[in-house]
Amino acid sequence: MDTAELTAKELSPPARSWWIRLWTPFWAVPLAVVATSFVVALVLPLLDERLAAALPYVFQGGPDGARTVLSSIAGAMISVTGLVFSITMVVLQLASSQFTPRLLGSFLRNRVSQFTLGVFTASFVYSLTVLRSVRGSDEDPFVPQVSVSLAFFLVVASVALFLAFIHYITTSIQVSRVISRVGDATARTVDRLYLPEIPAAPPPEPRLGPPSGVVSCAERHGRVAAVNYARLVEVAAEQDGVVELLVRHGDQRTEGQPLARLFGMDSEVADKMEEAVILETERVLDFDPGYGFQQLVDIATRALSPGINDPTTAVQSLDELQRLLRPLLRRPEPSPYLRDDEDRVRVVWRPQRIADLLDLSFTEIVHYGAGAPQVNARLVEILTDLKRVARPEHIDCLDRHLAAVHAGRRA
Repeated sequence: MDTAELTAKELSPPARSWWIRLWTPFWAVPLAVVATSFVVALVLPLLDERLAAALPYVFQGGPDGARTVLSSIAGAMISVTGLVFSITMVVLQLASSQFTPRLLGSFLRNRVSQFTLGVFTASFVYSLTVLRSVRGSDEDPFVPQVSVSLAFFLVVASVALFLAFIHYITTSIQVSRVISRVGDATARTVDRLYLPEIPAAPPPEPRLGPPSGVVSCAERHGRVAAVNYARLVEVAAEQDGVVELLVRHGDQRTEGQPLARLFGMDSEVADKMEEAVILETERVLDFDPGYGFQQLVDIATRALSPGINDPTTAVQSLDELQRLLRPLLRRPEPSPYLRDDEDRVRVVWRPQRIADLLDLSFTEIVHYGAGAPQVNARLVEILTDLKRVARPEHIDCLDRHLAAVHAGRRA
């Protein structure tokens, strides 16, 4: 079987600085916007006092008018913030129940929702903070004109973001957009891992011999999100040994379970090897194409459930799976061997086999769509089309699924 070799650098996750990790959580952007507005609300009234003169194009009312404006803005913004938060929760619940819970991460990472929540909350905090600086005494009245005017502009920005938020919400839950977004992300992962190039001759398999040690999970558990293969190759080259991974991207591991085997290496380097395997609570699509295929299959099978009974959505998922599988079935499997600068095998990894992705794509849909004529007809069309473009080693797998579709029809 032909294989295409990848480099350890291509398979390793990019280095993430503390600055990038800081903005990953959902609360990071809203908190930053609120903190900025609070600081501005403390500093800007001091600048207003130094101006101590009426300025054109800013708020011209007295202390009572300023208090009324700021109080109205604060009350309205906290009410609308609750509305936005409620809408967000409803959308998350709808996406979880109608599509799949594995889509929630993409909704939470959207910057429109984060900025909308942040600006609304910031307008509330800013208005209350500026309200403290308004003085209405006869001896020393003071109205921060620029500060009150900025509160008005925050309201205008909030209205614009609210419209953008409503547009995002109404479009993001459309099933066609959801499926297309998952398909696009999966296609990028497939293109990264399954190269169209075929080497002139397959590389020889290394002779490993008996293992000299095992790398296990220490006090961690979760899904294999990424592996720093470059680090594994570096350590293995220093020890003049080979590392054989026992896990694929997306596999679940818990405390004490093995991650890799060492050959010709000291067991003392097991800690360095263990740190190279990154575990997360959820699967990550960056190096795990099966996760994208699983999301599309979940959408299809949920649409075929008796409670929803939406075969058209299942067909849309099948169309996206066909889009992903057509180029994939023409490509060779990734080589399981990663080499160092001297062209010596240092890491044996476990890529997701194309046959496994085929089974993942069709097994459940064929089973749950047996009673849906629209789904069965589309399955036959897709499997027949894939047979025309697939490499010879995948024909038997496609025939097996095609036979299962026909058997389900007869049943």
